[in-house]
Amino acid sequence: MSTFGTLFRVTTYGESHCASVGAIIDGCPPGLVLDAKDIQVQLTRRRPGQSNLTTPRSEKDLVHLQSGLEHGVTLGTPIALLVKNEDQRPHDYSETDLYPRPSHADYTYLEKYGLKASSGGGRSSARETIGRVAAGAIAEHYLRRAYGIEIVAFVSSVGKIHLPDTLAPPSLTTLKGGEEDDEVEDALSPEFKNLLSAITREEVDKYPTRCPHHETSEKMTQRIIRAKDKQDSIGGTVTCVIRNVPSGLGEPCFDKFEAKLGHAMLSIPATKAFEIGSGFRGTQVPGSKHNDMFVKGEDGTLTTQTNWSGGVQGGITNGEDIYFRIGFKSPATISQPQETAQYDGTPGTLAARGRHDPCVVPRAVPIVEAMAALVVIDQLLIQNSRKTAAGLLPPVTTLPPTMVMPKKTQ
Repeated sequence: MSTFGTLFRVTTYGESHCASVGAIIDGCPPGLVLDAKDIQVQLTRRRPGQSNLTTPRSEKDLVHLQSGLEHGVTLGTPIALLVKNEDQRPHDYSETDLYPRPSHADYTYLEKYGLKASSGGGRSSARETIGRVAAGAIAEHYLRRAYGIEIVAFVSSVGKIHLPDTLAPPSLTTLKGGEEDDEVEDALSPEFKNLLSAITREEVDKYPTRCPHHETSEKMTQRIIRAKDKQDSIGGTVTCVIRNVPSGLGEPCFDKFEAKLGHAMLSIPATKAFEIGSGFRGTQVPGSKHNDMFVKGEDGTLTTQTNWSGGVQGGITNGEDIYFRIGFKSPATISQPQETAQYDGTPGTLAARGRHDPCVVPRAVPIVEAMAALVVIDQLLIQNSRKTAAGLLPPVTTLPPTMVMPKKTQ
């Protein structure tokens, strides 16, 4: 389906080589001061041709707002927006008339729909994500103004090159000791905690790889260039943190917060993995070490001493920072000759043309941020509607103390 969300609904449209791509956003609250530049900043971060590490396809990706605003204020009605495709080259894809690209969506789209776009990736192209990024920018603009919520993503690995252990998210490879050793360090090193709490997009964007560590970014750059020079590609991971999210978001049982977050992230092209909090590393840690112990916060509410949970417990946000990581495979379309088969099964050699990213993770950063924003705003609107409806009822004073939250004490 091409629609995401329950109350804040986003429908994207367009293919890689059609006239335009874009989105319709339904459910944006009225009264939000919004300008095209609030959206353009994220589209510019996503656009191709930013450096020699990305596809050379030249697109301005300028957003055109069509409806839903007057005098720079949202009306609460559907917002339509579009971005024109200006640098299509359908003739670069003549080889795919005969060959499905290995590990691309050519074959599966044809199997599903019985036909496919005649050139490019069609709906499976990363051009589709323009609508997501634009809608996510609107969602994030609301979240920042209404709640002070901050969302920052960055590249944490390319190929076998990772951030240093002290700055890296939890992984299976960072646990020390033998199989009988239950002693473990916190999932978050002090350095990684500081990175999550302080990292900004400005800091991330200082580096062409969007990895906020100079030495590691340099190594990543060389790795991506090496893949590009060999007409090959390489994958990587993106880590994201969401700060200042209220507690209570998430809809158990099937729409738990991390379930919606995983749904959103794994809908991004080229994604193959998602983990939140301690992730797979948490499977190796005893419960006595993995549990996040509660303490009273400065405002009298509960907070946790550690954050193995990644800000989500029981599928509901607990007010701590939410952090997660997404794995992106190496891009499928490469110009290196590959021994494969045509649609009719005839063996042959495919050397795909076209202009493609040798590594998608630098440009995936704003896409990850956008999908995170869409999850948060939708869950916020759902929770607020529940609280508003409940608030209209007379207070219930007959419940036993075990059923209600105790009053805060300073």
